[in-house]
Amino acid sequence: MIFKRYGTAYHSVDPNFDSRALNEIGFRRDRERSVPVEEFETRFEHVRTHELSSEAEGPVQDHTEQLMIDRLETQLLELEATLGSHDVMVVENTDGHDYPKTRQRTRTVIEEGENRLHFLYSVSPPLRIGVYRERE
Repeated sequence: MIFKRYGTAYHSVDPNFDSRALNEIGFRRDRERSVPVEEFETRFEHVRTHELSSEAEGPVQDHTEQLMIDRLETQLLELEATLGSHDVMVVENTDGHDYPKTRQRTRTVIEEGENRLHFLYSVSPPLRIGVYRERE
């Protein structure tokens, strides 16, 4: 399960990664579980942190950005699949401070004698995911 802090509580969330959105790397509350911050901090202990990042390059802007975002989401879901039954993940990046954004670079390449744009996408800063385990 993935949690993100909103105000005074941690809420369970689903990834909402979309290249057409203003905030491409997003999370949507799923309303399944909510835990007050104080309770979360006493019930769970931090085990480790993972920094997830992704890159993609290609000739079509939106497809290249979506490919990079899909790769990042795949990493996130693979990490979630490795969790034990008493583990949860927490999005540690904070909105407006160090939240991951897609970065675009373009360059001109010559293909068959014609100038073409080539797009390079990456995530900066990385998506930080903390793994927490329920205390016994």
